[in-house]
Amino acid sequence: MYLNNHTYYSLRYGTFSEEDLLQMAAQNGYESLAITDINNTSVTLNFFRLAKKYNIKPIAGIDFRNGAESMYVGIAHNNSAYLELNNFLSHHLHHKIPFPETAPVIPDVSFIYSFETVLKQEKSTFRPNERIGVDLKDLKKIAFNHLIRRPELWVLCLSNTFRNKTDFNIHRLLRAVDNNTLLSKLDPLEQASPNEIMLPKQQLLERVKDFPFLIQNTQNLIDSCETSFSFNAEHQNKKKFTESKAKDIQLLRHLCLENLPKRYPVVTPEIQQRLEKELKTIEEMDFVSFFLVNWDIISYAQRKNYFYVGRGSGANSIVAYLLRITDVDPIELNLYFERFMNVYRTSPPDFDIDFSWRDREDVTNYIFDRYGKNGEVSLIATYSTYRHSAAMRELGKVFGLPKHEIDILSDGKYDPTQLESYAKLVHQYGRLIHDFPNLRSVHASGILISEKPIHYFSATDLPPKGFPTTHFDMIIAEDAGLYKYDILGQRGLGKIKEATEIIKYNQPEKTLPDIHDTKPMFTDEKVNHMIKKGNCIGCFYVESPAMRMLIRKLEVDNYLLLVAASSIIRPGVAQSGMMREYIMRHKYPEKRKDAHPTLYEIMPETYGVMVYQEDVIKVAHQFADLSLGEADVLRRGMSGKFRSRNEMHLVQQKFFNNCLKKGYPEQLVKDVWRQIESFAGYAFAKGHSASYAVESYQSLFLKCYYPLEYMVAVINNGGGYYTRELYFHEARMNGGILHAPCINKSFSQTVIYGKDIYLGFNLLNNIDEKSMELIETERNENGEFTSFQDFVNRVPLGIEQMDILIRINAFRFTQIPKRNLLWQIYSLQPKNKKTQTTKELFPPPERNFDMPNLTSNPLEDVFDQIELLGFALNDPFSLTAEKVPDGLLAKDLPFNLNKTVSIYGYLVTAKYTKTHKKEVMHFGTFLDRAGHWIDTVHFPMVAKKYPFQGKGIYELTGKVTEEFGFYTLQIYKMRKLAFMKDQRFV
Repeated sequence: MYLNNHTYYSLRYGTFSEEDLLQMAAQNGYESLAITDINNTSVTLNFFRLAKKYNIKPIAGIDFRNGAESMYVGIAHNNSAYLELNNFLSHHLHHKIPFPETAPVIPDVSFIYSFETVLKQEKSTFRPNERIGVDLKDLKKIAFNHLIRRPELWVLCLSNTFRNKTDFNIHRLLRAVDNNTLLSKLDPLEQASPNEIMLPKQQLLERVKDFPFLIQNTQNLIDSCETSFSFNAEHQNKKKFTESKAKDIQLLRHLCLENLPKRYPVVTPEIQQRLEKELKTIEEMDFVSFFLVNWDIISYAQRKNYFYVGRGSGANSIVAYLLRITDVDPIELNLYFERFMNVYRTSPPDFDIDFSWRDREDVTNYIFDRYGKNGEVSLIATYSTYRHSAAMRELGKVFGLPKHEIDILSDGKYDPTQLESYAKLVHQYGRLIHDFPNLRSVHASGILISEKPIHYFSATDLPPKGFPTTHFDMIIAEDAGLYKYDILGQRGLGKIKEATEIIKYNQPEKTLPDIHDTKPMFTDEKVNHMIKKGNCIGCFYVESPAMRMLIRKLEVDNYLLLVAASSIIRPGVAQSGMMREYIMRHKYPEKRKDAHPTLYEIMPETYGVMVYQEDVIKVAHQFADLSLGEADVLRRGMSGKFRSRNEMHLVQQKFFNNCLKKGYPEQLVKDVWRQIESFAGYAFAKGHSASYAVESYQSLFLKCYYPLEYMVAVINNGGGYYTRELYFHEARMNGGILHAPCINKSFSQTVIYGKDIYLGFNLLNNIDEKSMELIETERNENGEFTSFQDFVNRVPLGIEQMDILIRINAFRFTQIPKRNLLWQIYSLQPKNKKTQTTKELFPPPERNFDMPNLTSNPLEDVFDQIELLGFALNDPFSLTAEKVPDGLLAKDLPFNLNKTVSIYGYLVTAKYTKTHKKEVMHFGTFLDRAGHWIDTVHFPMVAKKYPFQGKGIYELTGKVTEEFGFYTLQIYKMRKLAFMKDQRFV
């Protein structure tokens, strides 16, 4: 009877979840229910999945609306009809066109017009698939309508959007948010009727008993609907790569055997057995096509010379290694395939494949072109939900609160009992809409390649990325058997790729080894020594202060230890206290006896400490006697996505019961469980850590042997953890000579000639793309510029752009002072206020100017650089108003252990964190006068008394401390030194 039901996935309209809707229907005595969210199908699949739990027959439909105006409700009688409904909706969403007044003719779809719409359109003719929907408020009117003579047209189409008055109030607030208006000014046409509340079935039947044809017609429509979806059954991904599954298997085996000698010069029985076992499992689980599609994507990248890294638990597969999907040898690392794929796993296998941020879009285009000719490919949606701050801000604006009150509410630091009336309402309703979906976005990496068209499962949007995107998220996709392919973009690979290109032009005499052949890098003494010293700035995943500290404490000097460090640094291990324990047991073997014998036996490689996701499975299976399937539920529960699901709680209970039955002390069981809980989605699979370590070694190798070229590549690919200033500092520390942008030497991006590094024009604030393109094009076509006026004649730039180039001293080759050039440009182009589009056909002859005596301060360049680049190219210690005295350097700290010292440092970065008492404290990273690291810790009292005051030189006073050979200054007080004043503005 309720054929028009809205959940809160009718964004900023509905007020409850799909499960709330099903509970409501069951409680009110209904056996069937339609899901018809407004212009979307976000939860249709999940609605169908959950309906069985409530003994409800689910019906698929869509409420088609132009704005708030309902045009018609489409009800699908079967899966083919639902596919066509999604085609219709998607077409209009993709092209942003309104729905027509008259619904299309779609086989097995019933379109229901509301009685009000029929009256408004004066609709008198109806196709066989069209119906008139009656609401309870219409009952007194329909008897007087001429169409009552055609009783077969009429059905009950009741709308359900609220549960109670509170929901209606939430609805009005959401509509005001959606319309960006005050609640008091919300147009009544933009909101639903307050009567859209589900009545108990018997009460409803009593209300319509005088219209038996309505009940019968509606029941007939319901009975004719037979849409269904499979859940937790076979996967719905592309089933065949070639024309048959048999040929797929032959191809996969052929590719593995072909590449076997390339990966393993000596093929041992262990390798052969592992390969056969994996091929057998892959075939049995029907994932042959899945592997071949990933191989095809990688093959395309190789043909295009795109750099990539295959990571995640897929690195546990020798088949993936042989297909070059990953570069991690699972035999070398003792990675077991079952973590990636086994019959007990409750989650699907997936490969995470990273491409350079420059190449990812082309790879995505290839996937859509290759596999999506009939709509079988799409990106996956994700939802941003209302959190405290966003809810308070949106509702505060709706209630018309002033900004300062909204800021207080958003911050969350207030006493609810002390709020004024409207602020109290914002607080009250903000809590009610907490976790409501707010915006549909695009998953960071997920792509679906289905056997059937994606519209069989969901309609799609066409967001700014330009690729069709489902309405449901990855969790619902997995439930329906649609397993994603993860295609990601990262800048680390862009750095590696560009570095190799820069090396070829800057050191053409050098022969660069195959950067993908990483095994020789793992044993390179020079590279490993560089890692041990923490000299990893600019290198993938190992450059942050925390990682530098961990590497120094562990004295990482080999690949396997870096694999462990890549996972130990994750918050799950660190927050459980086990990172410190791991370091202790690594450095001091006698400490390993502190491990519980059973845990040490399970995890000897990590000294009985859980470091990887696999360790959770091992502990759950071997320590707590959970089945592999239950252990996988536990591992998956760590991600947070499934923690609310009932099976996670059942597994937790069984974990404790089994451990206590085995006689383990209760405190030990709690400690082990605490370690598992602390992972909370932060732990890596070992294969994932290994993949990260491979990319780290590639970047470390390049930095070790080609430091200047590599740092230029880092800068041109957006830097990394630090500001770009530090990467120029690192280049200087490695012998690079830095130059401000130059008209005859520089390009849009930073470039290197030998050891001379010329900053790119793109680093200049307010320089525009067109100006950079004009300069490069003119210079490439007609040679370098011979004089200032030669440039002005050849490149039609506006005064604003010329001013930037002059002030950064880009015309220094003319040896004319900057102030004179500024005087000239205003004389040469007095009317040229905007960028020109064409050069003059007959340039004017060069003019000689009688220049006034223009004086300048030597520091003028420095302040122009700070203004235009954000930093100065010279030593920041030379810019302080007071002279920085000679004194302690970072290298002197080990000789002053436990002493209170003062040292001067240039602030690089500061990390703000909180203690277990929720007090703010800081960790600081500075450079000393020699350009080396000073690491500081600022406990809460000091952090409050001596806060950071932005970039600059600080006098740091504190106690020198040491842990595992890593020296830190525990700050007692801190003073920032003033910079020199810019004399131009004094």
